[in-house]
Amino acid sequence: MLARAHTFTIDGLQTRHVIVEVDVRRGLPAFTIVGLADAAVREARERVRAAILNSGYEFPARRITANLAPGDVPKAGAALDLALACAVLAASGQIVSHRLERVALFGELALDGRVRPSRGTLAIAQASRRAGLDTLILAGAQAREARLVAGLDVAVAERLASAVRVLGGGNGDRLPPASPRVGRPDRTAGVDLNEVRGQNHAVRALVIAAAGGHNCLLSGPPGTGKTMLAQRLGSILPPLSRAEAIEVTRIHSIAGAIGGAVGGELVRARPFRSPHHSITPAGLIGGAGRGWVGEVVLAHNGVLFLDELAEFARPALEALRQPLEDGRVAIVRARHSTIHPARFMLVAATNPCPCGYAGVGDLCRCGEAELARHRRRLSGPLLDRIDLHVAFEHRAAHALSDPPAISSALARERVTAARERQAARLREAGIAVNAQMDARTLSRQVTLSQGCERLLRAASERGLLSARGAQRVLRVARTIADLNGAERIGTNELAEAIALRGDAGAGRNRAA
Repeated sequence: MLARAHTFTIDGLQTRHVIVEVDVRRGLPAFTIVGLADAAVREARERVRAAILNSGYEFPARRITANLAPGDVPKAGAALDLALACAVLAASGQIVSHRLERVALFGELALDGRVRPSRGTLAIAQASRRAGLDTLILAGAQAREARLVAGLDVAVAERLASAVRVLGGGNGDRLPPASPRVGRPDRTAGVDLNEVRGQNHAVRALVIAAAGGHNCLLSGPPGTGKTMLAQRLGSILPPLSRAEAIEVTRIHSIAGAIGGAVGGELVRARPFRSPHHSITPAGLIGGAGRGWVGEVVLAHNGVLFLDELAEFARPALEALRQPLEDGRVAIVRARHSTIHPARFMLVAATNPCPCGYAGVGDLCRCGEAELARHRRRLSGPLLDRIDLHVAFEHRAAHALSDPPAISSALARERVTAARERQAARLREAGIAVNAQMDARTLSRQVTLSQGCERLLRAASERGLLSARGAQRVLRVARTIADLNGAERIGTNELAEAIALRGDAGAGRNRAA
């Protein structure tokens, strides 16, 4: 007898519809799974057998063949267990098979028949809805996340017997109480921008970066507050829109990171990822294994903070060029390629020299060779993709008594207002912030006066700006105008944007 069940497998950030076909016929007892199954799926034979027997059902002592269609798509993970078990029960006549036609089953089986939750529930729920299936049966621990998808009936099955009851027309199990999110703590919680003292120009630059979604490089001696300032960026960023929240929740749910819905709510705080400088290019970009996503993808719609930028491996930093320019990562491996979204704000902190005290009186003991070697760690093309270059000043301890530049609440209010102006102006272009404007959109949105054109031309002639750098300056100037509530860019906004490019122009005009 033949039975079919519907489930899904995850490939990177994509979901693949899988039809589980089970044939039970006379012959020597055997259980074979075909269809490009990985080790976890092949081991499902033993889990399914034990779960069926321990749930009070009969495991047929016949020849069982399970085909995972389509046969040319790799299947990974243990979440296909529930669909396999129900298809075996249907093929052996223990449940009605026609109920499986409109139902998706997703979950790993324990040996005693319990259904364990699997990562990627939100993506599976979205895929079930797109596939035209009416019901999704899964473990209760992830049911709230699946119920974020409208138009899909989500049934809770804590055990295999519960799934069989739902397939027979009965009710699912009771939804368990919401549990607190488990994972990496929110490093931006409980911090405020008014705790940063004596670096008002850097605070101003951070507000500009937050308002327009611009990349920012913080450079200065140790102890001047670079890391402290960067960690407060999350406190002034507006919450995610619903579309952004769905994207972030989906990505983190698939990756098994701290994202995911708790209590039926989407993730609202923007991601803040801060990997150690020992990270590899594959860990930063992705592609260490099939379906593996990197930190730049987990930072999508949020912030990627690279502390001690000069200590990162050169190949890892150079791999950031494409996502910084295109907002996506294209990973190509043998017989496999994939594209992941990676639109994030890059905030980096670095010391000006190996000892960190270059330009601070006579404290620096680095030689010219050491300084040159340190500068070569950061390439011109990478620096050219960073909009704001902020130099921190070495301040004495008494500077801690200086009044704060601004509080996080007031800064967030200004940032939110500026972003609302941008969203209204850029809605037709399909983007939300100034940093995402391409050359065509920039030419439509920015009109310069003669004074601004002369100022920009003078900066380019002095070698301070490359062609890409000039476009980035205009984007930053547009953001400053939005913060000021101005309709057009003036010479003051443009001059501030040029000044915020810092003194890295010598390398930038050679950038590729």
